[in-house]
Amino acid sequence: MIEKVEIQWLLCFQAVYERLSFKIAAEQLQLPTSNVSRHVALLERQLNVRLLERTTRRMTPTAAGKQLYRSITPLTQAMDHTLEEVSLFGDSLSGHLKIITPDLPFMADILADFCIRHPQIQLSCDTQLDPTDGLLEGFDLVLRFGRGPLEDSSWVAKEILRWPSCVVAAPELLKHHPSPQSLDELTKAPCITSMSVLQGTPWRFKQNQTVQIRSNYKVNSGQMAKAAALKGLGFAILPLHACQSDIDNGSLVKIDCNREPEDLVLYALYSGRKYPQSKVKAFLEHLQLALAHLSVCKKEDT
Repeated sequence: MIEKVEIQWLLCFQAVYERLSFKIAAEQLQLPTSNVSRHVALLERQLNVRLLERTTRRMTPTAAGKQLYRSITPLTQAMDHTLEEVSLFGDSLSGHLKIITPDLPFMADILADFCIRHPQIQLSCDTQLDPTDGLLEGFDLVLRFGRGPLEDSSWVAKEILRWPSCVVAAPELLKHHPSPQSLDELTKAPCITSMSVLQGTPWRFKQNQTVQIRSNYKVNSGQMAKAAALKGLGFAILPLHACQSDIDNGSLVKIDCNREPEDLVLYALYSGRKYPQSKVKAFLEHLQLALAHLSVCKKEDT
């Protein structure tokens, strides 16, 4: 049977199964949509079974499709890993590197420089602040924020950057809502939170303290949160480096509350295999060297 099935058919089916879309799968594989559709149809014809039910509105895997996906995914991942290991005997790094990252200002140049250094790397990068767990399985590396202990996961988490944080408020806000002297008082004050990343609430403080806060202003951007804080819309937790100049000039006031917020941490998450894939390991090394260089440049500028 295997000699009658092409690997491209299986890879196309796998991509369509994960995205439930021929168009998105085709974009991921960098193939025409018609090719992806034809490859899946050829696979179904060869196996003489329907793998995906298609209607004009949705696509759902059949029982046979679910069984095939569960069975071939470990095999295709192992084959990909083996090919990458063998490629290390050559002179350059190669393969398809799939990354999710927040849209951070410094990340664009770092990604581009990595691909210039390794021209045989094929990069697919999706910018998301807080990707859902189901989406992660199609990627090699996920960069995401965390504050406090991470949830248990089969992924390996590597700390990339850490930013000390503080609670801040505008002087205008403090005229109507006196500075909270405790975490309990903070629960009664208007706050600015995120919509998804870090789940917005509870706010996490050091010494394993959490606070359920009230919020009528939710955004998924540190810049938007800072702008709202400056306008007096609520108390906010911000990385200290992002608001220190505003604290120094009096535009924002640092709030004590007798507790320090947990640091904001950027983590790199990758598969929990015994060894990280060579392309992932190489990119993490490149990322950390680039960030170290940026840090040195900033210190010299100051």
